[in-house]
Amino acid sequence: MRPPAGLRERHIRFIALGGAIGAGLFLGSGAALHSAGPTLLAAYAASGLAVFMICRAMGELILARPSPGAFADYATDFIGPWAGYFTGWSYWLIWMLAGIAEITAAGVFMRFWFPDLPQWVTALCAVAVLGAVNLTSTRLFGELEFWLVLVKVLTVIALILGGAFILLTGFHRPPQAGPATLIVGGLLPHGWGGLLHALPIAIFGFGGVEMIGLAVQDGADPRRSAPKVINGVIWRILVFYIGALAVIMMIFPWTQLDPRQSPFVAVFASLGLPAAAGVINAVVLTAALSSCNSGLYSASRMLAALARQGQAPSSLAARADHRVPTRAVLVSIAGLGLGVALNYALPDRAFGYLVSALAALILWIWGVILVSHLRYRRRLAALGQAPGAFAMPGGVGANVATLGFLVLVAAILALDPASQMIFAIAAGWFALLAIIYRLTRPR
Repeated sequence: MRPPAGLRERHIRFIALGGAIGAGLFLGSGAALHSAGPTLLAAYAASGLAVFMICRAMGELILARPSPGAFADYATDFIGPWAGYFTGWSYWLIWMLAGIAEITAAGVFMRFWFPDLPQWVTALCAVAVLGAVNLTSTRLFGELEFWLVLVKVLTVIALILGGAFILLTGFHRPPQAGPATLIVGGLLPHGWGGLLHALPIAIFGFGGVEMIGLAVQDGADPRRSAPKVINGVIWRILVFYIGALAVIMMIFPWTQLDPRQSPFVAVFASLGLPAAAGVINAVVLTAALSSCNSGLYSASRMLAALARQGQAPSSLAARADHRVPTRAVLVSIAGLGLGVALNYALPDRAFGYLVSALAALILWIWGVILVSHLRYRRRLAALGQAPGAFAMPGGVGANVATLGFLVLVAAILALDPASQMIFAIAAGWFALLAIIYRLTRPR
């Protein structure tokens, strides 16, 4: 019997949105546009389609067999216990590192208003408040995340509408602004090679949407909510990303964007918004807290799922009446606290390398979802059964094509000298997991 529902459908939808719309869109989009230009829009379109297919593969598995550990449990069931072990612990590490990076960034953002405030004070307060929320109840977590994400969503909508107002009315409109500005230098200013190198930038912008698989398990009816959330959220994210970036490039030529400045600040400043930089700083602070909040939720649920599979201490699986795996949350809070301390102790470059390894781990998670789906379809075929009502569009062929897309992104990163370190770190992590798994697995 399922415990009382913790998350409503609007919570689940916004959790998925929040996972993909992060501080990078508000702060890093200037650098991305400056390096890739209009090619980035095509990269987002292709990446969005690939991530939609990944989520549909996961959705088919959710409807076939709802499971609290989602893709980690499916990896165990359809690939093998080792795959579930590697996937679950890798996903926990992803959100630990991402959470540490976000709350550290929150300390930087707070110094915009309070220059003398030590960064560790903000980080400690963030961990304490978000930890308390996650310990109180799943519903409270969902409500807080809903409002944090709403700030991000409204900011993106405001940019799109405000940019359209500038373009249509001529209000504070730069002389060169207009649709032609969008394609300064051509549609592929850096050739096909530029498009390929823009793919990793784009696809990792969607990192976090896979937490739909965990969030729907905390709803009243995963089989009912998963199709609605998956079908709606990906397209909203795609519209937000492509719409916002297209508006920015129609107002300011991408060749003139300052990679060190947020283009959101430039657009809002053009609208005459006082203290535009302060407004965007508040938004990215909200984005950082939102990411850490959802990361703490995802990490604790995955840790509890590992415990239920016998791949983590069994005590971590216990849930209180308010649906919270309290011990798993406490361990994850401790991980964030320890990580923040290490972040200040380690050289900036060393911690930066650890965070950059998230790219390889995210590709692993998405690849495991697709392979699990392939194995599931193979099992159905062996039993002579047809896929369910929420089958992945295109079936096995679309799955293989999407898997090939992920391999292409991995190859692009592996061939780039600046990115090769992330695979070395990921390989070291998997080697460590292999040793621990071999020593601790049941005989």
